[in-house]
Amino acid sequence: MSIIVSAIGQGLTWGIVGIGLFLTFRILDFPDMTVEGTFPMGAAACVAAIYSGASPLVATLIAFVAGMLAGLVTGLLYTKGRIPVLLAGILVMTAAYSVNLRIMGRANLSLFDKPTMLKTHFLESLPPYFDSVVLGIIVVAIVTTLIIYFLQTNLGQAFIATGDNPNMARSLGISTDAMQIMGLGVSNGLIGLGGALVAQNNGFADVNMGIGVIVVALASIIIGEVVFGDLTMNQRLIAVTIGSILYRFVILLVLKLGFNANDLNLISAIVLALFMMFPVLEKRFRIRHTLVKGMSKHD
Repeated sequence: MSIIVSAIGQGLTWGIVGIGLFLTFRILDFPDMTVEGTFPMGAAACVAAIYSGASPLVATLIAFVAGMLAGLVTGLLYTKGRIPVLLAGILVMTAAYSVNLRIMGRANLSLFDKPTMLKTHFLESLPPYFDSVVLGIIVVAIVTTLIIYFLQTNLGQAFIATGDNPNMARSLGISTDAMQIMGLGVSNGLIGLGGALVAQNNGFADVNMGIGVIVVALASIIIGEVVFGDLTMNQRLIAVTIGSILYRFVILLVLKLGFNANDLNLISAIVLALFMMFPVLEKRFRIRHTLVKGMSKHD
Protein backbone atom coordinates (compact mmCIF):
# COMPACT_ATOMS: atom_id res chain seq x y z
CA MET A 1 0.00 0.00 0.00
CA SER A 2 2.81 2.42 0.89
CA ILE A 3 4.46 1.80 -2.49
CA ILE A 4 1.22 2.62 -4.31
CA VAL A 5 0.70 5.81 -2.30
CA SER A 6 4.32 6.82 -2.95
CA ALA A 7 3.83 6.25 -6.70
CA ILE A 8 0.72 8.45 -6.68
CA GLY A 9 2.61 11.18 -4.81
CA GLN A 10 5.48 11.08 -7.29
CA GLY A 11 3.04 11.06 -10.20
CA LEU A 12 1.31 14.18 -8.91
CA THR A 13 4.64 15.96 -8.36
CA TRP A 14 5.93 15.05 -11.81
CA GLY A 15 2.55 15.98 -13.25
CA ILE A 16 3.57 19.64 -12.84
CA VAL A 17 6.50 18.99 -15.17
CA GLY A 18 4.18 17.29 -17.67
CA ILE A 19 1.80 20.25 -17.62
CA GLY A 20 4.71 22.61 -18.19
CA LEU A 21 5.93 20.67 -21.22
CA PHE A 22 2.35 20.37 -22.52
CA LEU A 23 2.25 24.15 -23.02
CA THR A 24 5.15 24.10 -25.46
CA PHE A 25 5.02 20.57 -26.88
CA ARG A 26 1.28 20.40 -27.59
CA ILE A 27 -0.03 23.97 -27.65
CA LEU A 28 2.93 25.83 -29.19
CA ASP A 29 4.20 22.79 -31.11
CA PHE A 30 7.68 23.68 -29.86
CA PRO A 31 10.15 20.82 -29.13
CA ASP A 32 11.80 22.48 -26.14
CA MET A 33 15.00 20.85 -24.88
CA THR A 34 15.49 23.50 -22.20
CA VAL A 35 13.54 21.36 -19.73
CA GLU A 36 16.52 19.13 -18.94
CA GLY A 37 18.32 22.23 -17.68
CA THR A 38 15.46 24.09 -16.02
CA PHE A 39 14.30 21.09 -13.97
CA PRO A 40 17.59 20.80 -12.02
CA MET A 41 17.81 24.60 -12.03
CA GLY A 42 14.52 24.80 -10.15
CA ALA A 43 15.76 22.17 -7.72
CA ALA A 44 19.11 23.93 -7.25
CA ALA A 45 17.54 27.37 -6.78
CA CYS A 46 15.04 26.03 -4.25
CA VAL A 47 17.58 24.11 -2.15
CA ALA A 48 20.11 26.97 -2.26
CA ALA A 49 17.41 29.43 -1.17
CA ILE A 50 16.43 27.18 1.75
CA TYR A 51 20.10 27.01 2.76
CA SER A 52 20.20 30.82 2.67
CA GLY A 53 17.33 30.99 5.18
CA ALA A 54 14.34 31.44 2.86
CA SER A 55 11.09 29.71 3.73
CA PRO A 56 10.27 26.61 1.63
CA LEU A 57 7.33 28.43 -0.03
CA VAL A 58 9.49 31.41 -1.01
CA ALA A 59 12.25 29.05 -2.18
CA THR A 60 9.74 27.19 -4.37
CA LEU A 61 8.58 30.46 -5.93
CA ILE A 62 12.23 31.38 -6.55
CA ALA A 63 12.59 28.07 -8.41
CA PHE A 64 9.63 29.02 -10.60
CA VAL A 65 11.24 32.37 -11.44
CA ALA A 66 14.61 30.72 -12.17
CA GLY A 67 12.98 28.29 -14.58
CA MET A 68 11.02 31.09 -16.20
CA LEU A 69 14.18 33.13 -16.82
CA ALA A 70 15.83 30.16 -18.54
CA GLY A 71 12.74 29.70 -20.72
CA LEU A 72 12.76 33.38 -21.63
CA VAL A 73 16.38 33.08 -22.78
CA THR A 74 15.42 30.17 -25.05
CA GLY A 75 12.50 32.17 -26.40
CA LEU A 76 14.70 35.19 -27.16
CA LEU A 77 17.36 33.06 -28.84
CA TYR A 78 14.68 31.51 -31.06
CA THR A 79 12.55 34.55 -31.88
CA LYS A 80 15.11 37.37 -31.88
CA GLY A 81 18.36 35.50 -32.50
CA ARG A 82 16.78 33.27 -35.17
CA ILE A 83 18.53 30.23 -33.74
CA PRO A 84 16.77 26.95 -34.69
CA VAL A 85 14.29 25.61 -32.17
CA LEU A 86 16.19 22.54 -30.99
CA LEU A 87 19.56 24.29 -30.93
CA ALA A 88 18.23 27.19 -28.83
CA GLY A 89 16.96 24.75 -26.20
CA ILE A 90 20.18 22.72 -26.24
CA LEU A 91 22.29 25.86 -25.80
CA VAL A 92 20.33 26.97 -22.73
CA MET A 93 20.24 23.41 -21.36
CA THR A 94 24.03 23.19 -21.66
CA ALA A 95 24.58 26.59 -20.07
CA ALA A 96 22.18 25.70 -17.24
CA TYR A 97 24.54 22.95 -16.05
CA SER A 98 27.23 25.48 -15.17
CA VAL A 99 24.65 27.88 -13.73
CA ASN A 100 23.33 25.14 -11.46
CA LEU A 101 26.83 24.41 -10.21
CA ARG A 102 27.24 28.10 -9.45
CA ILE A 103 23.91 28.23 -7.62
CA MET A 104 24.67 25.27 -5.34
CA GLY A 105 28.46 25.64 -5.19
CA ARG A 106 28.77 21.87 -5.65
CA ALA A 107 27.34 18.99 -7.64
CA ASN A 108 24.65 18.11 -5.09
CA LEU A 109 23.12 19.58 -1.97
CA SER A 110 21.16 17.75 0.71
CA LEU A 111 18.10 19.03 2.56
CA PHE A 112 18.83 16.93 5.64
CA ASP A 113 17.58 18.74 8.75
CA LYS A 114 16.34 21.62 6.58
CA PRO A 115 12.72 22.82 6.38
CA THR A 116 10.67 21.84 3.33
CA MET A 117 7.05 22.23 2.26
CA LEU A 118 6.52 18.63 3.34
CA LYS A 119 7.67 19.34 6.90
CA THR A 120 4.58 21.14 8.13
CA HIS A 121 2.63 20.06 11.19
CA PHE A 122 -0.38 18.96 9.14
CA LEU A 123 1.52 17.02 6.48
CA GLU A 124 3.80 15.32 9.02
CA SER A 125 0.72 14.13 10.94
CA LEU A 126 -0.46 12.14 7.89
CA PRO A 127 0.37 8.44 7.32
CA PRO A 128 3.65 7.70 5.48
CA TYR A 129 3.85 9.04 1.91
CA PHE A 130 0.45 10.75 2.12
CA ASP A 131 2.22 14.08 2.63
CA SER A 132 3.45 14.14 -0.99
CA VAL A 133 0.00 13.10 -2.24
CA VAL A 134 -1.78 15.93 -0.40
CA LEU A 135 0.82 18.53 -1.38
CA GLY A 136 0.78 17.27 -4.98
CA ILE A 137 -3.02 17.51 -5.20
CA ILE A 138 -2.97 21.08 -3.86
CA VAL A 139 -0.24 22.29 -6.24
CA VAL A 140 -1.65 20.46 -9.28
CA ALA A 141 -5.14 21.82 -8.58
CA ILE A 142 -3.84 25.39 -8.30
CA VAL A 143 -1.64 25.17 -11.41
CA THR A 144 -4.30 23.43 -13.54
CA THR A 145 -7.01 25.90 -12.50
CA LEU A 146 -4.81 28.91 -13.30
CA ILE A 147 -3.84 27.53 -16.72
CA ILE A 148 -7.45 26.66 -17.59
CA TYR A 149 -8.49 30.19 -16.64
CA PHE A 150 -5.59 31.69 -18.62
CA LEU A 151 -6.41 29.71 -21.78
CA GLN A 152 -9.98 31.09 -21.71
CA THR A 153 -8.79 34.71 -21.71
CA ASN A 154 -8.08 36.71 -24.89
CA LEU A 155 -4.35 36.36 -24.23
CA GLY A 156 -4.74 32.61 -23.80
CA GLN A 157 -6.71 32.32 -27.04
CA ALA A 158 -3.97 34.26 -28.82
CA PHE A 159 -1.46 31.83 -27.31
CA ILE A 160 -3.42 28.83 -28.63
CA ALA A 161 -3.84 30.46 -32.06
CA THR A 162 -0.08 30.96 -32.28
CA GLY A 163 0.48 27.25 -31.85
CA ASP A 164 -2.33 26.25 -34.22
CA ASN A 165 -1.41 28.53 -37.13
CA PRO A 166 1.31 31.20 -36.68
CA ASN A 167 0.62 32.78 -40.08
CA MET A 168 -3.08 33.20 -39.35
CA ALA A 169 -2.26 34.52 -35.88
CA ARG A 170 0.04 37.17 -37.35
CA SER A 171 -2.64 38.18 -39.85
CA LEU A 172 -4.96 38.81 -36.89
CA GLY A 173 -2.42 41.16 -35.32
CA ILE A 174 -1.08 38.69 -32.75
CA SER A 175 2.61 39.00 -31.90
CA THR A 176 3.63 35.37 -32.30
CA ASP A 177 7.14 36.12 -31.02
CA ALA A 178 5.71 37.48 -27.78
CA MET A 179 3.41 34.46 -27.43
CA GLN A 180 6.29 32.04 -27.95
CA ILE A 181 8.53 33.85 -25.47
CA MET A 182 5.72 33.95 -22.92
CA GLY A 183 4.89 30.27 -23.47
CA LEU A 184 8.49 29.17 -23.04
CA GLY A 185 8.81 31.31 -19.92
CA VAL A 186 5.69 29.94 -18.22
CA SER A 187 6.41 26.38 -19.35
CA ASN A 188 9.93 26.34 -17.96
CA GLY A 189 8.77 28.17 -14.86
CA LEU A 190 6.40 25.26 -14.15
CA ILE A 191 9.17 22.77 -14.86
CA GLY A 192 11.43 24.63 -12.42
CA LEU A 193 8.57 24.49 -9.91
CA GLY A 194 8.32 20.74 -10.48
CA GLY A 195 12.08 20.43 -9.92
CA ALA A 196 11.75 22.26 -6.61
CA LEU A 197 8.94 19.95 -5.43
CA VAL A 198 10.83 16.82 -6.49
CA ALA A 199 13.98 18.05 -4.69
CA GLN A 200 12.02 18.65 -1.50
CA ASN A 201 10.35 15.26 -1.80
CA ASN A 202 13.67 13.47 -2.46
CA GLY A 203 15.59 15.52 0.10
CA PHE A 204 18.34 16.76 -2.21
CA ALA A 205 19.19 18.55 -5.45
CA ASP A 206 21.71 17.30 -7.99
CA VAL A 207 23.01 18.85 -11.19
CA ASN A 208 22.42 15.60 -13.06
CA MET A 209 18.80 15.12 -12.00
CA GLY A 210 17.57 16.62 -15.28
CA ILE A 211 18.75 13.67 -17.40
CA GLY A 212 15.73 11.96 -18.94
CA VAL A 213 13.23 14.53 -17.63
CA ILE A 214 11.88 15.29 -21.09
CA VAL A 215 11.10 11.58 -21.61
CA VAL A 216 9.21 11.39 -18.30
CA ALA A 217 7.25 14.56 -19.10
CA LEU A 218 6.43 13.38 -22.62
CA ALA A 219 5.32 10.02 -21.21
CA SER A 220 2.81 11.83 -18.97
CA ILE A 221 1.36 13.64 -21.98
CA ILE A 222 1.31 10.67 -24.37
CA ILE A 223 -0.08 8.15 -21.85
CA GLY A 224 -2.87 10.56 -20.89
CA GLU A 225 -3.79 11.06 -24.56
CA VAL A 226 -3.66 7.37 -25.44
CA VAL A 227 -5.70 6.24 -22.43
CA PHE A 228 -8.42 8.89 -22.66
CA GLY A 229 -8.53 9.55 -26.43
CA ASP A 230 -10.15 12.71 -27.81
CA LEU A 231 -10.47 15.36 -25.11
CA THR A 232 -11.04 19.09 -24.82
CA MET A 233 -8.09 21.31 -23.98
CA ASN A 234 -9.10 21.54 -20.31
CA GLN A 235 -9.58 17.79 -20.06
CA ARG A 236 -6.19 17.19 -21.64
CA LEU A 237 -4.52 19.24 -18.92
CA ILE A 238 -6.09 16.99 -16.29
CA ALA A 239 -5.20 13.90 -18.34
CA VAL A 240 -1.52 14.88 -18.23
CA THR A 241 -1.46 14.52 -14.44
CA ILE A 242 -3.36 11.23 -14.58
CA GLY A 243 -0.94 10.07 -17.27
CA SER A 244 1.95 10.94 -14.97
CA ILE A 245 0.46 8.78 -12.21
CA LEU A 246 -0.17 5.89 -14.64
CA TYR A 247 3.42 6.19 -15.87
CA ARG A 248 4.64 5.78 -12.29
CA PHE A 249 2.56 2.63 -11.94
CA VAL A 250 3.99 1.25 -15.19
CA ILE A 251 7.55 1.90 -13.97
CA LEU A 252 6.68 0.37 -10.59
CA LEU A 253 5.32 -2.73 -12.31
CA VAL A 254 8.42 -3.06 -14.48
CA LEU A 255 10.73 -2.80 -11.47
CA LYS A 256 8.59 -5.35 -9.60
CA LEU A 257 9.18 -7.75 -12.47
CA GLY A 258 12.86 -7.73 -11.56
CA PHE A 259 14.38 -5.17 -13.92
CA ASN A 260 17.41 -3.23 -12.68
CA ALA A 261 16.75 0.29 -11.36
CA ASN A 262 19.87 1.43 -13.25
CA ASP A 263 17.95 0.79 -16.47
CA LEU A 264 15.20 3.27 -15.51
CA ASN A 265 15.94 5.74 -18.31
CA LEU A 266 16.04 2.91 -20.85
CA ILE A 267 12.75 1.55 -19.53
CA SER A 268 11.21 5.04 -19.64
CA ALA A 269 12.24 5.48 -23.27
CA ILE A 270 10.80 2.08 -24.22
CA VAL A 271 7.51 2.78 -22.40
CA LEU A 272 7.19 6.15 -24.14
CA ALA A 273 7.97 4.62 -27.56
CA LEU A 274 5.34 1.92 -27.07
CA PHE A 275 2.65 4.40 -26.09
CA MET A 276 3.56 6.70 -28.99
CA MET A 277 3.27 3.78 -31.42
CA PHE A 278 0.01 2.54 -29.89
CA PRO A 279 -2.36 4.66 -32.08
CA VAL A 280 -0.58 3.48 -35.25
CA LEU A 281 -0.60 -0.15 -34.16
CA GLU A 282 -4.25 0.10 -33.16
CA LYS A 283 -5.16 1.62 -36.53
CA ARG A 284 -3.31 -1.13 -38.41
CA PHE A 285 -4.98 -3.80 -36.27
CA ARG A 286 -8.40 -2.33 -36.98
CA ILE A 287 -7.70 -2.23 -40.73
CA ARG A 288 -6.52 -5.84 -40.75
CA HIS A 289 -9.47 -6.90 -38.59
CA THR A 290 -11.86 -5.18 -41.00
CA LEU A 291 -10.23 -6.79 -44.02
CA VAL A 292 -10.29 -10.25 -42.47
CA LYS A 293 -13.93 -9.77 -41.44
CA GLY A 294 -14.83 -8.59 -44.95
CA MET A 295 -13.06 -11.52 -46.59
CA SER A 296 -14.82 -14.01 -44.31
CA LYS A 297 -18.19 -12.51 -45.25
CA HIS A 298 -17.28 -12.65 -48.94
CA ASP A 299 -16.37 -16.32 -48.64
